[in-house]
Amino acid sequence: MSYQEQYDYFRLAAEEALRGAVPADVPEPLRSAMNYSLLAGGKRLRPVLLLAAYNLQAADITPALPFAAALEMVHTYSLIHDDLPAMDNDDLRRGKPTCHKVYGEGMAVLAGDGLLSLAFETMAQSGHPRALAALRELALRCGTRGMVAGQCADLRAEETGGDADLLHYIHRHKTADLLTAPVVMGLTLAGAEDNRISAGREYGQNLGVAFQIIDDILDVTGNEIQLGKHIGKDAQENKCTWVSVYGLEKARKDAAEYTGRAVAALDIWGEKAIFLKTLAQHMLVRVQ
Repeated sequence: MSYQEQYDYFRLAAEEALRGAVPADVPEPLRSAMNYSLLAGGKRLRPVLLLAAYNLQAADITPALPFAAALEMVHTYSLIHDDLPAMDNDDLRRGKPTCHKVYGEGMAVLAGDGLLSLAFETMAQSGHPRALAALRELALRCGTRGMVAGQCADLRAEETGGDADLLHYIHRHKTADLLTAPVVMGLTLAGAEDNRISAGREYGQNLGVAFQIIDDILDVTGNEIQLGKHIGKDAQENKCTWVSVYGLEKARKDAAEYTGRAVAALDIWGEKAIFLKTLAQHMLVRVQ
């Protein structure tokens, strides 16, 4: 399969797992609000990463599908809350009005809460023998020492302006943790050895930092129609970004460096890791 065919294979498998993932007995309009954001499309990057990492060790990705769906639920919850007026105050996400614009702020908060709890319910009910280890990894990466901590630092930086140390903390936790989790989860579920899980962790961390640097660049240089969200908001809101701290030229250079580190971390798998290596390189092409 070509890179794109393989990406689509993982993405469509994740999409199928997400259909009907929100139980029918969830009351309205909560169920509609959850599905509105969960089924809004997008690249499904995090589920793809999980399934691709699992596929490095195991041919049949079916046992990993509940975890891929759960991961997308957590990501979607974070986007719903991130878009709220109290956070980034965005009214456009994936080319559509944000959840709070359609369902109101209160229902958007509940939709995010519902998706977060449903994610852990989905993993706990999977019956997978390594479910607890994968669940623990996601809880750590999305919680008060992971993504939530990064969001906290991001808000603090709006008040203080931030510095290089705070910037690295934000990118490591706000973004990279939720790109590291799928790789580690996929490898853990597939029964990978510790040294391979460590290599996957290094890949995810470097990929995540590169991903956020690229996002910072695109907020300055990108196209709203192509990105499906407003640009220029980082500067308006005094965000601490790679561009604001280091400038556009160094941001491009550093994005390439972190991408290179991510690719090199996968050498332990040789040619089997070509898909994940290509994925990292494809993200970088957007700003080169």
